[in-house]
Amino acid sequence: MTGVIVSMAADWIPSGYAPHLFVGLLLAGLSTVALFGLGLAAYLQRRSTEYLLVTLALGGLVVRTLVGWGTAMGVVPMVVHHVAAHLLDFTIAALVLYTVYRRGPSQSTDASQDA
Repeated sequence: MTGVIVSMAADWIPSGYAPHLFVGLLLAGLSTVALFGLGLAAYLQRRSTEYLLVTLALGGLVVRTLVGWGTAMGVVPMVVHHVAAHLLDFTIAALVLYTVYRRGPSQSTDASQDA
């Protein structure tokens, strides 16, 4: 099994590290797809712009993992990987911050402020 994994890896990955890298990518892929699925389910239930923006940010994590897989397998060049990863990081952060900004100030539920 290890031989198959090593043969799938890009030339820049030392053969001893390939299995560890692919396990990490597998765990990242499964977890980001699960988070994206939960975000999508929440969006479909709430149907609000905020939930959509968070779901898009979670989708960015899935795309980032796909770029990592492509790079580890030698399909995506390292330069493209770095540019794509940084653009995705920026996009994810911008979506989350815009969602928080859009939400506005929180409404206090403290009864003492109602008086």
